[in-house]
Amino acid sequence: MSKLAIGKTAILLASFTEAEMAFFQDTLKGVSYCLGKVGSMNMQKVISAVETAAKRHGLIHPNLYRETHALYHAIMEGMEGVTRGHLSIGEMSRTVGLRFAVVRGTPFSDEEEGEWIAVAFYGTIGAPVKGSEHETVGLGINHI
Repeated sequence: MSKLAIGKTAILLASFTEAEMAFFQDTLKGVSYCLGKVGSMNMQKVISAVETAAKRHGLIHPNLYRETHALYHAIMEGMEGVTRGHLSIGEMSRTVGLRFAVVRGTPFSDEEEGEWIAVAFYGTIGAPVKGSEHETVGLGINHI
């Protein structure tokens, strides 16, 4: 994966099947990332699932506000893509079933630009009736 493409890396990771992950595993050496899944009609559960995964995998330091804050904004930006700009799910009788990836890195060739975090979602959104959902994707990137 390219050093300059933490967003692309996050999107690919969120959308890979298990078989695809196995195929690309060697190209991920040295990439700081975590993966997870969440399904809910509650936006707070989506946010919490991503934050918990990032903390458990050491992608953010839980005691540093700026890191948690950067992750939160990347999550919200990614969810805007998932929800087509209407940051609500349950209140609009929508449910999501999402895989997500969080990638942390230095996407600029100038190291002085610092670290950034990308959050990508891939999955489904729709009415809370099986078979009434469609694919969706979202990406958020924020500086730490």
